Amino acid sequence: MVTLFTGLVFAVVWAAVTGSLSPLNLVLGFLLGLIALWIIRRDFAGTRTVVRPFKLLSLLVLFVKELALSAWRVAVLVASPKMDLRPGIFAYPLKVDRDIEITLLANLITLTPGTLSVDVSEDRRFLYVHALDCSDPAAAKQDIATGFERKILEALR
Repeated sequence: MVTLFTGLVFAVVWAAVTGSLSPLNLVLGFLLGLIALWIIRRDFAGTRTVVRPFKLLSLLVLFVKELALSAWRVAVLVASPKMDLRPGIFAYPLKVDRDIEITLLANLITLTPGTLSVDVSEDRRFLYVHALDCSDPAAAKQDIATGFERKILEALR
């Protein structure tokens, strides 16, 4: 039942992206969705992820807020006559442990101006993050922990 519903969602998304609501295009989107689900089936076998839509929406709102604030900070840094930058890389200790959570956290950090996810440690306990201004790594770690990571844990567990 879930596969059928997900395939239907893929079909609607496919129709929206291609701009055609023809029956043939919807069938094509549905089939492509089923193929995509078949390809990634091993990654989700045996795992159950409970998605809380309102918490996910809260994560999206936080991301948009952080995106705007970070873009403003980077613009101010770049436009200032004396760029007092202290770039650096710090190791962020992960509380999230599943692939989907780590990937989502790394992508949210990378999409925020001024930060970039560099790598995940072999034991998956640390995420290495490059920051444009790394003058206070402890504060940056605290921002990630109380922001993106907390919202991800609320939305996906």
